[in-house]
Amino acid sequence: MLLLLSLAVSCAEKKPNTKQEKAATDNWKTIFNGKDLDGWTMKIRGFPMGENFGNTFRVENGILSIRYDAYGDNFDDRFGGLYFNKKLSNYRFRAEYRFVGETAPGAPEWGYRDSGIQFHSQPPATLSITDAFPICLEYNLHGGNGSDERPVGAACANGMFIEVNGEKNSGYCTPPVVSRTFHGDQWVSLEIDIKDGQITHYVNGEEILRYANPNYDPENKTAKALIINGDDTVKEGFLSIQSNSHPIDFRKIELLEY
Repeated sequence: MLLLLSLAVSCAEKKPNTKQEKAATDNWKTIFNGKDLDGWTMKIRGFPMGENFGNTFRVENGILSIRYDAYGDNFDDRFGGLYFNKKLSNYRFRAEYRFVGETAPGAPEWGYRDSGIQFHSQPPATLSITDAFPICLEYNLHGGNGSDERPVGAACANGMFIEVNGEKNSGYCTPPVVSRTFHGDQWVSLEIDIKDGQITHYVNGEEILRYANPNYDPENKTAKALIINGDDTVKEGFLSIQSNSHPIDFRKIELLEY
């Protein structure tokens, strides 16, 4: 009898949470249709916004693929990003990714199995023809080489500062607190949660890093231009998927706005 009562109480306690979880699930929206790049715009260094040089960003078999087979024998710092066409503020983003193939010839050494999700970014239309990366935050994507640890999920801040445990970051990239390396071509799930200045990174459903209060670096010329009336707080921006020189695939790209 005591066991049955305990189970009944337990189930009763779970019901509200189940409804909340279902409501949250119902609000998730797919932002990649698996057919084309509708709703997204690319910007590749050296080319005007909207020009998909070398068919870098392509859709194949329902997957968003980033490839460099048309780049020849020199990647030539032609970094880029595929931008979602809506400015975002408070939201949760999730997607699955996998690294495949070989790094493009002529890419920097760090480009090996390296990519990222850029967010709170400056508008892509404000990037110059020679800009390699926007002012933004980044969920850094690393893939393992089969033996060494290459943790995924560092927070990289380009032209910004962040607070980790109440202290301003001291380096360009802040490593995850929980270290997870994924070798081979396996699919991995990433999530970014952004709400009221609090930002959390997840991989395969596990929290790996938490930080807060991003603000623009006034010493960075481009970032300084984004400071309005002395307020350097970063509250919104654009989201993009990097093309960083190593082939990578994405699927199940979804957004939940708060």
